[in-house]
Amino acid sequence: MRTQNLSEKLIQWRRDFHSYPETGFLEMRTASKVAAILGQLGFKLQLGKEVMSEHHCMGKPNGNMTKKHYHWAIENGANKEYIQNFADGYTGIVGTLDTQKEGPTIAFRFDMDALDINESTIEEHYPAREGFNSSISDKMHACGHDAHTSIGLGLASLVASNKEKLSGKIKLIFQPAEEGTRGAKSMVKADVVSDVDYFIASHIGTGVPHNHFVAANNGFLATSKMDIEFNGVASHAGGNPEEGKNALLAAANASLNIYAIPRHSEGATRINVGELHAGSGRNIIADKAYLKIESRGEDSSINEYVKKQVESIVSGAAAMYQVDYHIETVGEALSCECSNDLAAVLNACAQDHPTIEQTCLASDASAGSEDATYFIDAVQKKGGLATYCVFGTELAAGHHNELFDINEDTLLPSVEILYASIMRLNAS
Repeated sequence: MRTQNLSEKLIQWRRDFHSYPETGFLEMRTASKVAAILGQLGFKLQLGKEVMSEHHCMGKPNGNMTKKHYHWAIENGANKEYIQNFADGYTGIVGTLDTQKEGPTIAFRFDMDALDINESTIEEHYPAREGFNSSISDKMHACGHDAHTSIGLGLASLVASNKEKLSGKIKLIFQPAEEGTRGAKSMVKADVVSDVDYFIASHIGTGVPHNHFVAANNGFLATSKMDIEFNGVASHAGGNPEEGKNALLAAANASLNIYAIPRHSEGATRINVGELHAGSGRNIIADKAYLKIESRGEDSSINEYVKKQVESIVSGAAAMYQVDYHIETVGEALSCECSNDLAAVLNACAQDHPTIEQTCLASDASAGSEDATYFIDAVQKKGGLATYCVFGTELAAGHHNELFDINEDTLLPSVEILYASIMRLNAS
């Protein structure tokens, strides 16, 4: 495939996905288009529930929301041949190209979901000026997953065009619901990487300068996302306050004490109460309260310590105010240590690329959390190698910002470096 043609396709795909952002487990339009392109390129497809464990999907939208979005996707250009595979909100895809020659199984993960952010429409914002900004209120690709999906399709195009030069199997994993760390675990539990020798996840941006490359990002914190519900008894605040069981006070008490969790001597921790909703009127003892919180730890055991502390505090607050409670884990990710040997292969590929000005073999800089760590952990436990690399790009604003945008010149080099890694791994 000619470089110019592929570059134009990458931009076209990216702008289309950007215009129609879909959040976690609702990536139906996106997934249907990805599946259609992979199918045309000759990849064997596994779709939806074939590659996702229903019991390990965290924070999945309810049935009504899923059904409503399915109809939206059909009305907004979803591929009708494939859309039915994703109607229930299981939007994962694995495309496999088997060269029928002996060699390793190499897998790449690409996330597809957008965020609940209203994209800016000011003229200075490039997508708005060029006419490909989000067409949906309060939904936006503000983290670059539109670019990731396009890079995955670009890699599929190069692999298909050069199949005769390759050996082994190439697996392209298109994952839903990375935001909130909700989607990867279900795909791991469905054994999509059980046969993988080399696994590579990637991201664009994350503070890495344009034309720079990081081959192994080890800075991810383990995390748990928890929804907490307190259920009390409502009563008249003036007439019979003693008959009430105040869920609001239980939630407030839990919130304050969560921030008093002791730090851990073996590594960094984080805790945040992001939302608190309670009550229905000033003269009513609140019978319902809801918290949305997250914990993080430098490694998975430290995060588990913080999570257990949260559970103990919530239980104590509920007992104090004589209310019931329920905790649901709606997202989770592990810490990781990338495989140095695989990172070295990617680093060499980046050094050979004419656009890359500087490479970094490994970085321990804090990078938030990422559920690709479930894939990394699963592959490494079976003796394979895995890494998470970052393609630097110029950003119009930081990730998860209404003005977020990337430099599209990063798309083609990203594809070419990933493809070069396949060639090197085939030759090793």
